[in-house]
Amino acid sequence: MGRANDDAAAALEEYADLFAMSGGDAFRVRSYQKAAKAIAGYPGDISRVNVREVPGVGEAIAKKVEEFLQRGSFHQLDDLRIQVPEGVRRLTRVATLGPKKAVFLYRELGIDSPEALAEAIREGRLAGLKGFGAKTEENLLKGIEQLQQAGERVHLGVAMDVAEQIIASLPAEKIAYAGSLRRMKDTIGDIDILAVGPETLMEEFKRQPYVAEVIASGNLKTSIRTTRGLQVDLRLVPAESWGAAMQYFTGSKEHNVLLREMCVKRGWKLSEYGLFEGETVIASKTEEEIYAALGMQWVPPEMREDGGEVRAALRGELPEPVTLGDLKGDLHTHTNLTDGIATLEEMVEAAAGRGYAYYAVTDHAPNLFMQRMTHEKMLEQRARLHRLQDEYPHMRLLHGTELNIAPDGTVDWPAEILQGFDICVASVHSHFTQSRDEMTRRFITACENPDVHVIGHPTTRKIGKRPPVDADWEAVFAAAARTNTALEIDAYPDRADLPPDLARLARHHGVKFSIDSDSHAVPHLDNMRFGVGIARRAWLTTDDVINTWPLDRLLTFLGRT
Repeated sequence: MGRANDDAAAALEEYADLFAMSGGDAFRVRSYQKAAKAIAGYPGDISRVNVREVPGVGEAIAKKVEEFLQRGSFHQLDDLRIQVPEGVRRLTRVATLGPKKAVFLYRELGIDSPEALAEAIREGRLAGLKGFGAKTEENLLKGIEQLQQAGERVHLGVAMDVAEQIIASLPAEKIAYAGSLRRMKDTIGDIDILAVGPETLMEEFKRQPYVAEVIASGNLKTSIRTTRGLQVDLRLVPAESWGAAMQYFTGSKEHNVLLREMCVKRGWKLSEYGLFEGETVIASKTEEEIYAALGMQWVPPEMREDGGEVRAALRGELPEPVTLGDLKGDLHTHTNLTDGIATLEEMVEAAAGRGYAYYAVTDHAPNLFMQRMTHEKMLEQRARLHRLQDEYPHMRLLHGTELNIAPDGTVDWPAEILQGFDICVASVHSHFTQSRDEMTRRFITACENPDVHVIGHPTTRKIGKRPPVDADWEAVFAAAARTNTALEIDAYPDRADLPPDLARLARHHGVKFSIDSDSHAVPHLDNMRFGVGIARRAWLTTDDVINTWPLDRLLTFLGRT
C-alpha cells in the first residue's frame, strides 16, 4: 500500500470534518468518511490505479482525489480551510466536543482554540448555554488537558511508518530506530535513528522528500522535522560501538540510570561508546555482550522501564515475552458486512497468507445500529464461512461476533444465538461517561455472561481523541480471572488497548489475553506487531495469550470442543 493512500484518506477525512462544521449535509459527510476509510484500507497504491476502482469512491470524490494526488490538496478543501480557522479545527480534537458544538462556540462566543475554551469556562462565559452544563464543562476541561498533554506526540503506528520510510531511504551499512519507538511506547514524541556509514549519509538524509525543515545539522548528528511534523534525529555511530549506542539511545532513562549505578559500584563506566574499565573496553559491539558483562540476562527493549526488570535479569528470572512469531491466529476482525472495507473472502485469504492456524471473523452485532446487522445476514455469513473452510484445510475458520455491552452490561444477541458462535468478543461502544461504579458493574456483568469469551478494547480509549473510561480495574480484572474471560489487547495503534500498565496488573490477577488486530481492511492485519509490543511491555508470555495456543487448547478455552 502506498503512502498516497494514507495522505489522500487524511485529506478526505479533513474535508468531511470541515464540511460537517460548516453545516454540510450529513449524508455527504458520511460518504466522504466512507471513501476515506476505503482508500486507507485499499491494498493497492491509489496513485498507480484509477481511484474509481476503490469501492465507495464515486466520480465527485475521485476528481478530488486526483487533484490531491497532483498538487497535495483540492480546491474545495482549500476553501473550507479558509472558512474554518485552524484553532476551531483544533477545538474538535477536544474529547466530547463535536464539530457542531465547536462551530457554535466560535460563532456565538468567538472561541477559536482549546486554550480560549478553557479560559471561557473558567470565566463562566458558558453558563446558561444549552448543552453546556457543569458536568459538560468539567469533561471539556479534562479533554483540553489531555490534548495539551498529547502535544506533538503521535501514536506508534504513525511514528513506525515514518521511521521505516526513513530507514528504507538511506544506504547505510547498518541502520535501526532506537528510543521510545524501539521500546514500543504507545505515543512517540520524536524518533531516534542510529546508523553506521559514511558522513555523506547526513547530506543524503537532508535531501529526502520527507524533510520539511532541517533543525540542526552536523557530521555525526542531524535533526529534521518531517512533512508529518515529527522530529527525527539521525546519529552516525562507530561500528564497534553499535551495541553500546543502541543500549544507550533506546533508554529508558530510568533503566539506564540503574545500569550506570551498577557500573559505578564496580569502578566501570557505561556510555554510548561502550562499557569501560578505565581505558579498557569490556563490551561495546552488541547489547547482549554489555548485559552479559554486567551479569544479567539481555533485557528486551520493551521491558526497559524500571519495572523490576533489572532485578529479575540479575537473578536470571526475566520471563520470555511473547513474540509476533508466537501468534497462531487473530480473534477480532471485520468485513464489509458491517464496517470493514474488504470482503469475507479477501480477509480470509490474507489471513491464510500469514500462515495462521486459525482465524475469526467477528462482525458487529445488531445494536450498533449503523451497521444494520440482522440475524439473516449473520447466518448467511456463517454459511459462506463454512463453504470457505474447504479451501483452507490448514486454517480453522471461526465464526464470531463483536457484541455491544449495553449500559447495564447485557449484550445484543440472545443466549440461543450466542451459543451458535465459535467466539464472542464483547465491547463498550457507547455511554463512555458512566460513573466509575456503573462502568465497573457493566464490565463485571459482561464477564459473568457465560457466552462472552473476550472483552474487546477494554478502556475504549482512542489516543488523542477519547480518554479511557473510568472503572475499578482491579475489580474488573478479578471478575475476568474468576469467569475465565480473556481481555483483549487491541493492536490498532490509535487504540493500543489494554495499555501495558493495566495489562501487567491484569496478569497479576491471573487474567488471560487475546492480542487482536481489530482489522477493518487487509492492511490492518499488519497491526498485530503493535499489540505484541504492548504485551511485551506488560511481560506477557505465551501462556498468558490465548491466540498463541494450539487450536485444541484454544477451543477448550472457548468451550467449543
